This record gives sequence, C-alpha cells and structure tokens, in this order.
Amino acid sequence: MKTLIVIPAYNEQENIANLAKEITGYGYDYLIINDCSTDETAKILDENHFNHLDLPVNLGLAGVTRAGFMYAHDHDYDCVLCIDGDGQHPPVFMSSLIKEIQNGSDYVVGSRFLLKKKPLSLRMIGSRILCFLIKVKTGKTVTDPTSGMRALGKKVIASFNESMNFYAEPDAMCYLLHKGFNVKEIQVDMKEREGGVSYFANPLKSIYFMLCEILSIIFIQ
Repeated sequence: MKTLIVIPAYNEQENIANLAKEITGYGYDYLIINDCSTDETAKILDENHFNHLDLPVNLGLAGVTRAGFMYAHDHDYDCVLCIDGDGQHPPVFMSSLIKEIQNGSDYVVGSRFLLKKKPLSLRMIGSRILCFLIKVKTGKTVTDPTSGMRALGKKVIASFNESMNFYAEPDAMCYLLHKGFNVKEIQVDMKEREGGVSYFANPLKSIYFMLCEILSIIFIQ
C-alpha cells in the first residue's frame, strides 16, 4: 500500500529533527509541511534535507492537513497518516493504523481513551462534550475526537481533496460518520510535548477552538 506520512509543523525547531529522523527509519514516504514558521524550523528542514513544503502564509492546522491530502491525491497515494510535528505521536503506532486501512477501514483514529479512562480536566470535559455532540448527530460513539493521529484511506483522501468544509479533527470525524464512511478507533499511547508551546496552552485559543467545533458539528456537518 502506497502510504504518505503527513507532518504539519509550526515553530517546531525543538522537535522536528528528531521526529523526522525517526520517521525515515520506518521506510514510508513522508512530507513535512512547514506552516510559515517564525522560528528555525525552515532552516532545520533545509539543512537536513528533509522532504518538506514551505508554505508562504500561515494556513493553520486544517489548511496544512488539506494541503497534505491534496498532495497525496495528486500523487496517487492509497493511504495518508497524519502525525503532529511536536513529537507527541509515537511513530511505533503508525503500522497499526495503516493495517486497519489495509483491512478495509476508511478512516482510523489513534485514540488515547479507547481502552483507558479520560482524566478529569477542563480539556477532557471539552472532549466529552464533543463526543456527546457527535453521538447526537450520528448515533455513533467515539472516544477521542480531538486526536490528530489518524489514517485516511483512498476514498477519504479523494473526498477531502474535493471538499473540506470543516475546521479540525472532531467535525471531520462527524462528517465522515454522517456520510457513512467506515470509521474506526484503535488504542495508542501519546507522549508529552518535549519542547515548544502547544496551541492549546492559550486559554482563549482553546475556547475559540471549542466554539468553532461545536458550531460546526451542530449546524454544518
């Protein structure tokens, strides 16, 4: 199965080199998409000759991943697997997600909570709200709608290439469930960010993300 690993990266100078070197050891094609970083990310990618695209403007995560999906569609990949550039998604789980695509799933999510209980925190309360809304809209139960570690089969790649009217992972999952795609979650373990600052470290950005997702799931998907 022709597979592409898509790695969005924004200001990941502390993480991207180690992640890229680890990814190359698995033998898959990969593409790092530098989302107009303002730190040394672009320089690191150039100096190490990592396969990458440098975007001229900052598109945000949804725009970056769509660029990766369009690239995969144009180059006739059978599977795309997304891994965040912050190193929180261990590459050791890549083959498990890809195997589920080979077995007939259209969309596979690496869930932190399929077999493990969600910790009680404001972020996890937000995750539970999204799970509830997806259940109401689709009738399907999901455990980790915000996971960025996900694999797409060829039908989903084609669908996302034609139209991607959603903001992030939760409403993408809602859209695919509503359209009848075969969506599956598998258990994965994730690491803490080793360097840099998460998008969700800013409370206002977290609130904005939740509002966008809630409105998208309720009124659009």
